[in-house]
Amino acid sequence: MLADYGYIAILLVAAIAVPALILVLARFLSVKPKQPDPEGVKTDTYECGMKTVGSSWLQFNFRYYFYALLFVVFDVETVFLYPWAVHLKQLKLFGFVEMLVFILILVVGLVYAWKKRALEWK
Repeated sequence: MLADYGYIAILLVAAIAVPALILVLARFLSVKPKQPDPEGVKTDTYECGMKTVGSSWLQFNFRYYFYALLFVVFDVETVFLYPWAVHLKQLKLFGFVEMLVFILILVVGLVYAWKKRALEWK
């Protein structure tokens, strides 16, 4: 039983050490100009090799993020459905009912969003 916790400790150390090492290496290996460009041309934002016209700070419509979140929700649903379908015979009735409850919760959320007209692009 103690050996199981040892594996968890090794995983925890690796999970902390690898990102820390990447950050330290990025800090020391980053290439910075010794003298910044006096005109600021090199630090400007570029779009396809052309200078930007106007401000580069734009407000995006929140619906882009909303649709992205909906995509993630239904993508996660398919990630859960695939292993369930593979092991359906082993899970028997309990697994089937559990997945029906999961799908029902998602359908209720979809119907709620549909009735609130959150899925319409205006």
